[in-house]
Amino acid sequence: HADFTYWQKYGVRDHRGGGRSSARETAVRVCAGAMAKLALKQLGIVVQAYTSQVGGIRLEKGYESYDIPSAETNVVRCPDADKAKAMEELILDVKRQGDTVGGVVTCVVKGVPVGLGEPLYGKLTSSLAHAMLSINAVKGFEYGNGFEAASGRGSEQNDIFYCKGDSVATRTNNSGGIQGGISNGNDIYFRVAFKPVATLLMEQDTVTNAGEETTLLAHGRHDPCVVPRAVPVVEAMAASTVFTAQKSFVNKDIDATYIIKYGTEKLKVLYVNKQGRYTQVYLSRM
Repeated sequence: HADFTYWQKYGVRDHRGGGRSSARETAVRVCAGAMAKLALKQLGIVVQAYTSQVGGIRLEKGYESYDIPSAETNVVRCPDADKAKAMEELILDVKRQGDTVGGVVTCVVKGVPVGLGEPLYGKLTSSLAHAMLSINAVKGFEYGNGFEAASGRGSEQNDIFYCKGDSVATRTNNSGGIQGGISNGNDIYFRVAFKPVATLLMEQDTVTNAGEETTLLAHGRHDPCVVPRAVPVVEAMAASTVFTAQKSFVNKDIDATYIIKYGTEKLKVLYVNKQGRYTQVYLSRM
């Protein structure tokens, strides 16, 4: 749980379970993301994530081949029932050994208009990467064809434009819905890699605060794999990021109001526009 770096920088070690490096802190992210998802839904934007890999077990097809909402029908949140069963068995086997295993969460954002993001330091890609890499245990982020594109050629990777009725479209979406840091209207899709968590229920060599070598055997409830639990966190951070980009994408000097419904409750969210950007947020109960 990053004990060494926290101790070296702050002189504090939280014995209650990792402190800021504990996934408990993601609860607030999910709360904020839930509101962002409801607001985005009014704009026709949908954010969906699922487990696409646990250990060496991975989905071989692209997200288009799966019914993503069906991922919520199993405990590992995988839209392929057979793969989900194999992933679950692997996690249970790893747990019996007292070990941990990592994996990958794939996220898809549909309905995003052309124009979200800025060309330099406010790129939508960099905002998404920052959001995802801020999640505990995340070790990697790639969008579109990602690292696979490095082994291809431009003639293979370029998304060819063509006229589709009165609009312009692309025949492929290797760019992952973002070009030059700005959304192009296609689905945005990316993958987030999670490491095996550090706390093992088996002996590990370590060093005490006093600088003495020792052996550590952790106790208590620890997840052998955080990937299934991370799916809603990835969704929440993606929704918050896209919503932030959406409310900054203004071409009229107007305020924006969203009515968020949750059960029988209604929450009015007012964004005040100043010189083309929303700078203030007001919440009120209806």
